[in-house]
Formats: sequence, C-alpha cells, structure tokens
Amino acid sequence: MSPALQATLIAAIVVLGIAVVGYFGFRISRSTREMGTDAEEATYKTLHHMSVAVPHLERGLTEEGAAKSAKALRRLLNCQVLLISDTSRVLAADAGIEFTAQLEEDASEASASTLASGKTQVRHSAGMDIVAAPITVGDQSVGTVVALSVRAGAGFVRAVSEVAVFVSAQVSTAQLDESKAMLLEAQMRALRAQISPHFIYNSLNAIASFINTDPARARELVIEFADFTRYSFRRRGEFTTVAEELEAIDRYLLLEKARFGDRIKVSLQIAPEVLPTQIPFLALQPLVENAVRHGLEARPDGGVISITATEDGLHAVISVEDDGMGMDPEQLASVLAGTTTTMHVGLRNVDLRLRQLYGNSNGLVVETAPGAGTLVTLRVPKFRAPDTSGPDI
Repeated sequence: MSPALQATLIAAIVVLGIAVVGYFGFRISRSTREMGTDAEEATYKTLHHMSVAVPHLERGLTEEGAAKSAKALRRLLNCQVLLISDTSRVLAADAGIEFTAQLEEDASEASASTLASGKTQVRHSAGMDIVAAPITVGDQSVGTVVALSVRAGAGFVRAVSEVAVFVSAQVSTAQLDESKAMLLEAQMRALRAQISPHFIYNSLNAIASFINTDPARARELVIEFADFTRYSFRRRGEFTTVAEELEAIDRYLLLEKARFGDRIKVSLQIAPEVLPTQIPFLALQPLVENAVRHGLEARPDGGVISITATEDGLHAVISVEDDGMGMDPEQLASVLAGTTTTMHVGLRNVDLRLRQLYGNSNGLVVETAPGAGTLVTLRVPKFRAPDTSGPDI
C-alpha cells in the first residue's frame, strides 16, 4: 500500500472512531479494568468490524467481496440497512428490517445522485433517513455506500462518509495491486520475447548442424531445447526456486555451447541451503544470457561465466560474473534508468522486477568497466511464499 493510501486509511479509522463514539455513545458491558474507557471500547468495536471487512475488499469492488463485507459495515454503523454498489448496480445489501420496494427505489436514487455529484447525499423515505456516500478512486466515483437509519444525525452522516473513505482505500489498493500484477506480467512477456527471436534462431541452427554429423547429439539438444523453452514460457506463478532456475540455465548453456564449443566455460559455486529459495521467475537466466551475448560472444577466445549463490543471514546472495568485454558505467546507468532500450534489456527488466517485489533498495548491483568483465549481484529474502496460482504448461 502506498504512503498516501496508508495515511488516508489511518485518517479514516481515526475519524470514523470519533464519529461513532460521538453518535452512538457506546457503553461498557464489562468492567473498566477489562475494556477501559468508553472511547477505548468504541475504538475496539470500530477496528474489529473494519478488520472483518478488509479481507473481503482486498480484491476490489466485487459482488462477492461486497456481500461479505456489508454485514460487518452495517454492524459498524449500527444502521438498519447497508448497501454497497458500483456504478451500475447494487452489489450487496444487508438489512435488519424489511427492505421495501419504496426504500429500495429511494436508495437507488440517492446512490445515483451521489455517483453523479461525487458528494454525500441525505434523503428521507418512509420513516427512514438514507445516507449515500461515494466510493472513489482518484477523482472518479466508482460506487457508493448507502446506509438507512431511523435517524441520521450529523455524526451518523459523517460516519457513513468515513466508511466510504475506508472502502475507497481498499478498492484503490486493489487496483494498484492489479496494475502492479499487469506490469509484472508485461515485463515477463518482454523477457520471453527477448529469449525467443535471438536464442531460438541460434539454437535451431546449432541443432541443425549436428543432424548429419552427430544425430545422437542433435536429438539430445532437441530435448534440452524443448525443456528450456517449456520452462521459459510456462504460465505457473511469479516465483520459482534457485534450483529450478539453475536447471534452466544449465540447459541454456548446453545449447549455447553447441554453438561456441569450448569458448564458453562455466564455474558454479552454489551453497546447498540456497537451492530451495524462492526467487522471481526468470531472474537469473537473463543475466547469464546477457553475459554470453554482450560479454563473451564478441571475444574470439570466449571466456568464463561464474555463477555463485551463498547464504547471508535471512537472504540469498546470487551473482553472475563474466570476464568478457564489460561496458561503460555511464552506459550501464542509462540502461538501468530506461533511457537506453536497445541493449541489455534483460538487466533492466530483472532490475525493475526486483525493485517492485522487494523495494527500491533491492535492485541489481552491477560492477563493470570496458574490458574488465561484468559482475551482477542480486539479493533476495530466503523465505517468501511462492505464487503457485495457475496450471503449468
């Protein structure tokens, strides 16, 4: 959640707690030694009902989430009816009284008026006061919270408005999460697109060169190629393990060695305790491909790629180093800043994903200079729940 949304949510909780205390005047049902003052009791009840609602709103303004959160929000406001709507329809209704057709019609009109104006509306209908407050994302109204009460004083109106602010914060966070997920998926597609034209073309040419001279080797390379591409284009989840990524790298390097022969040498130093660590999918392979394409491919005598993985407290530290061409540090800064998009897109893409997942201080650390090779290091938490959603292909 962004700092702005956190501040909005905290403010909503505080103001809502004050409004509920002022309007309803909760009384202590237990001794003051157990529950404290009236204000403390009211705050507890407010936070409890809001905490019940939060998990059901974390996916945004959906029919299922609204249905499960409406009951908690009605109890929070201690009103007779509570409705949650989007821009076109009522998503959920929780009622403690008979919700007549007339009340439903008047509540719908209040909701429509609120959506149009973006402001809280108060109406009277059939002995009930109707308060409709907007659910907003940015400057746009995306829905309403409508509460019906036998008496809607100023405190109640303000409480309904703050509940709508609370729901707005949850919906905004859900939309940000969705945007982040879409961005990560776009970056994943970019990585796959980077792999496909360059690597696939060269691999198939290398395999073809062995068909007549060494059919057994050609068959072996076809199997490795199929396994590597299956891994690279899989649809299951955002994370993989260090062990799985290293297996894919091994297949990749076998295929590259079919082209370069002994010009590419590989050194591995992997601590066994790091192998189960969850890392972002395709976080290491692009670094190795970058080392081959931009570090060693242009050198007539090739070079060495060293991959190390060690444990550092609660983190795994993984590095990919080559003794190849290196690059100008200013050009590297331009690549990572996104102002140069024609080279080293794999580095830029992996760096962005690491920062989005673990924070800006956890991007790639790259050490390089012309003619001095390149060392790329990443640091990830050892304990992170994997995303196993979706079938593998």
